[in-house]
Amino acid sequence: MGRIKKKGQAGAAKNYMTRTQAVKKLQISLPDFRKLCIWKGIYPREPRNKKKVSKGASAASTFYYTKDIQYLLHEPLLAKFRDQKALEKKISKALGRGDVSDAKRLERNAARPEKTGKPRYTLDHVIRERYPTFIDALRDLDDCLSMLFLFANLPSTSTVPAKMIARCERLCLEFQHYLIVSHSLRKSFLSIKGIYYQANIQGEDILWLVPYKFNQRVVGDIDFRIMGTFVEFYMTLLGFINFRLYTSIGLKYPPKFDQTKDEQAGELGAFTLEGVNLVAKDNETKALTNGAAEHGPDPKVQAEVNKLVKELKSAEAATESKPTEADADEEQATETIDKFEVAVAGGDVLPQPTYSSNDSASLFSKCTFFLSRETPRQPLEFILKAFGCKRVGWDSVLGEGAFTHDESDPTITHQIVDRPVIQAAMEANGDGEDNQTSQKLGPNQRVPGRIYVQPQWVWDSANDEELKSPDLYAPGAQLPPHLSPFVKSVQGQYDPTIPLEEQETEAEALNADSDMEEDEEPADEDDLAVKAIEDGGMDIAETDEDEDEDDNGSFGGFSEGEEDPEDNSDDEALQRQRELEAELTGKPVKGKEQDAKSKAKAEAKKALAKRNKEEEEELERAKGMLPKKKRKLYEQMIYTNKKKSAEDEKLRSKRRKLEKQLGKGAA
Repeated sequence: MGRIKKKGQAGAAKNYMTRTQAVKKLQISLPDFRKLCIWKGIYPREPRNKKKVSKGASAASTFYYTKDIQYLLHEPLLAKFRDQKALEKKISKALGRGDVSDAKRLERNAARPEKTGKPRYTLDHVIRERYPTFIDALRDLDDCLSMLFLFANLPSTSTVPAKMIARCERLCLEFQHYLIVSHSLRKSFLSIKGIYYQANIQGEDILWLVPYKFNQRVVGDIDFRIMGTFVEFYMTLLGFINFRLYTSIGLKYPPKFDQTKDEQAGELGAFTLEGVNLVAKDNETKALTNGAAEHGPDPKVQAEVNKLVKELKSAEAATESKPTEADADEEQATETIDKFEVAVAGGDVLPQPTYSSNDSASLFSKCTFFLSRETPRQPLEFILKAFGCKRVGWDSVLGEGAFTHDESDPTITHQIVDRPVIQAAMEANGDGEDNQTSQKLGPNQRVPGRIYVQPQWVWDSANDEELKSPDLYAPGAQLPPHLSPFVKSVQGQYDPTIPLEEQETEAEALNADSDMEEDEEPADEDDLAVKAIEDGGMDIAETDEDEDEDDNGSFGGFSEGEEDPEDNSDDEALQRQRELEAELTGKPVKGKEQDAKSKAKAEAKKALAKRNKEEEEELERAKGMLPKKKRKLYEQMIYTNKKKSAEDEKLRSKRRKLEKQLGKGAA
């Protein structure tokens, strides 16, 4: 007979453990337990049957895997947490006894990172455990960069120390320097939340968000202790990644940092990149091997080897210089690019490969930029340098590190401005002044031969990898739409880059025409009434009474869209009304042409409704032939497609109204 299993000691009850049990087992405080779980990547779990796991208890609990808690028992950080807890107990006991000198001594011996800058512990081993390969670390870099850039822009408070902010800012600037040197930045997008950046590092696409340089207001309903725990982990992670990236391109890490320039808002200009000294590296290897590297092979043997290698290379070069027929065929075949053609009508259109002559590393290499003081200097400097620009200047009030502070420098080819064109007010003495801050140049003065553009020109040019036309981005001009480069267009969905007439359906086109006519008709009524009163014609009220008597209450206004073209009585009433309008205005009757248009639209609507009804009936018959499981799946697919179509139709209607408003404004 087997051993009888007791309740709560096997199965699901043994596989899970509550948070209170975990804290007691590890013998640490709850804040330290949270830190440990965040750093080690251990998260709460939701069991399938809470009743079995909680052993009948009804209280809400947070559960963890028992094996995860057993894994934490061997963590070296536990000893650091316990030592810190024991030291705090000793200090509190000394203060309780009134022994202040002993408490001060214990506190001096303690590692206080907020005062001494020395950490109590390091997370290096945790980084190595969680990321066995460098690619794993790169794949987890999105959240890391977004969090560190956020904390780099926060003001220092009691919960967010200044040293943490300074370290976050320094790590972010070092990462930006790598992107500039390696030209890894690919796309950027201006959004309401901030600026999105996307870089490609060793084949991995990394997307992160950088907030705007505004004064941040720290509210009290955010737990900065939890966020600080993530930041502490991410700072260690980004330090490892920066070291690996710098050494992979032959740069020393960390780069030289000038504190004076950083205090003067130098930012990227406060760092000096240096290459690895190969001579010093050879000397170091010789010192490590105790001079063994100096003893080379026998000179005679080495000469024979070099001679043999030279002969082999010359033979290979001779064979390569004679092209064969197969090589010629391959060269001819590679001259043309394969094209992906649509095999079935309505299929997905794949992007076609093309020979790209544009290089993102040299997009702005032939340009010299000057940033006006009202423009965002930090993101513009980063994007321009990441896409090949070597010379970027700005006003001295924006900080140090500029190529030039002189706005009238003749070498400047492009100037980025973000203020409207304002005509200078001339005084009696002839001096012109504007309502803006004083500039080195006069108000609204332009340097001949220099291109003036708005900041969006930089982002759109970088995303399209080509210099956009500066006329569209001139100061004071209405900018083209700034579209997200991360959204891939799908066939059938709304595309803002395509004209509206090519996207809207037949029903939308008919409804749009009728809506436009309805919007235009009230204005015509007002014009008619005003003209009738001015000309001294018959009173509008009497006209309305006559119309009501003649139409027997069937007339409801001047709108012809509501009338049924098949009803003869309605046609007669409509014709009567048009004759009255023509009599008031003194114009000829145009009822036949308008009647023909309305009839054509009504017939088109009827034909469209009939065709849609037939298609729905055909689909219903086809659905009836499907099994129940496939029919439900098909209905779910149809529901999703209709939901997307409704969203696209809503976007098209918004665009239609906007284009109509712009057309009226232009008129």
